[in-house]
Amino acid sequence: MSFDIAVADQMRIALNYVKFKTNQQRLRSNDKVIADTVYGKVKGVKWQSIYGNNYYSFEGIPFAKPPVGELRFKAPVEPEHWSDVKRCTHVRAKPCQVNIVLKQVQGSEDCLYLNVYTRELHPHRPLPVLVWIYGGGFQMGEASRDLYSPDYIMMEHVVLVVISYRLGALGFLSLADEELDVPGNAGLKDQVMALRWVKRNCQFFGGDPDNITVFGESAGGASTHYMMLTDQAKGLFHKTIIMSGSALAPWAQTPTHINWPYRLAQATGYTGDANDRDIFAHLKKCKASSMLKVAEDIITMEERHQRLTMFSFGPTIEPYLTPHCVIPKSPLEMMRDCWGNSIPMVIGGNSFEGLLMFPEVNKWPELLCQLGDCENLAPQDAHVDEQQRKAFGKKVRELYFGDRTPGRKTILEYSDLFSYKYFWHGIHRTLLSRAHHAPLAPTFLYRFDFDSKHFNIMRIITCGRKVRGTCHADDLSYLFYNAAAKKLKRRTAEFKTIKRLVSMVVHFAISGDPNIPMVCQDEKEQPRGAWLPISKDDKVFQCLNISHDVHVIDLPEAEKLRLWDCIYDRELLY
Repeated sequence: MSFDIAVADQMRIALNYVKFKTNQQRLRSNDKVIADTVYGKVKGVKWQSIYGNNYYSFEGIPFAKPPVGELRFKAPVEPEHWSDVKRCTHVRAKPCQVNIVLKQVQGSEDCLYLNVYTRELHPHRPLPVLVWIYGGGFQMGEASRDLYSPDYIMMEHVVLVVISYRLGALGFLSLADEELDVPGNAGLKDQVMALRWVKRNCQFFGGDPDNITVFGESAGGASTHYMMLTDQAKGLFHKTIIMSGSALAPWAQTPTHINWPYRLAQATGYTGDANDRDIFAHLKKCKASSMLKVAEDIITMEERHQRLTMFSFGPTIEPYLTPHCVIPKSPLEMMRDCWGNSIPMVIGGNSFEGLLMFPEVNKWPELLCQLGDCENLAPQDAHVDEQQRKAFGKKVRELYFGDRTPGRKTILEYSDLFSYKYFWHGIHRTLLSRAHHAPLAPTFLYRFDFDSKHFNIMRIITCGRKVRGTCHADDLSYLFYNAAAKKLKRRTAEFKTIKRLVSMVVHFAISGDPNIPMVCQDEKEQPRGAWLPISKDDKVFQCLNISHDVHVIDLPEAEKLRLWDCIYDRELLY
């Protein structure tokens, strides 16, 4: 993935960032407050949101021991108790990762902290708790105000918890030797540990331990889905909102037949054979920056061309069982009888997710030429033969490109194709599974389609201002204030969309039903039709389409999704 941001937009972002940091200092008070946790007392600070709501902030609370030294690559360990009051007034360092723009390694291995924001420490009734899991392909992301400032959500009376977890090789290295106790998915196990902390401690911040909603976007959405599937998280939360992700997304599962640790060790100077113990000894001593810099390069060009994987280290089926195993078998199998089938879910995506691919293919249009007959786009987990693969590729090319030859003039068609391959088809398969295996738990489908000229920040950063549409991660601008945003006037359509989205999330967290009266009383802005849970009897799933107005409609992606469904045998589809 490569972003080349226009100079004018770089200047706007830099200016907004300076304003953001200046405002942060102004909104932070000098009033300190102390709260209990089961590990010891923590000191927070009183803040005011950009819209004038007072709230309490506790940032940098440890939920596990620092995963360094002997704990590198291992499952997280509970933190030690402390006797003094721990100062939790600033966000801690992000997890180690490569900055996608600067191409530099940033962050710290000491990263297992969370932030708690609450409107009331001692409410008359316990407040619903929202736990946010950030996205970033399991390679980048952070629990910071720069990306996820709580201002919008703090318009409501809730507790918001933003958790951190390990990324890349540090979070997802998997070794087959049982004695090493590194089966993989340490990053997901960090999330489980954080959820246990929330369950045990949210009451000290005014939260209700019996009403916790987990939500996340992209890799955070896939993570939220994994938390529903694994017995490790059973009973730790009660509702979920999955945004632009799924455990069935092709980027949310790392192929197990390739020895990624061996390749990583070789790329960082290891000269031994493919022995797990020697590889582990080498990687334990290796600098984090050295590993992360080369992790993307160990995927071969042929593997990229075959669309085998996007990342070398991510969630994977663990090679052996341990007391903290998160993924013991394929997510598809886990979905059929998981504990999460008993809790309500909201799931959906953005109307033009694939615009995320626009900058890369715009810079290297030869990627379009490499599509050829499109047979390499067949999903790996469909397990089809060469003849089926070619037939599928032919249908894909006809559906998305017609009689046009893929090239620079078909970049938007290419982007649309990857909306389905990387995002919407995994969401659709999750809907099919829920409809058939979780009939008693409501599943609501949404589609975010709000196209703002100046506030769809991800699209502007990745594609520039001439391209329009609702890109992957554009919805985040309407849930969280961030360093690239500006304060909106309340009469704007963008602010109304923020109020609408936040209100839906909070109402669902309170009641398990996302249906609410719309913020604006104008009849034109009231939703048309009832937003009902999906059913296995639906010929086409209906969704709440969130644009400048709000309608319940048949999912517009349904027709193209049928093509992606048809390559699977039913038992492999859901």
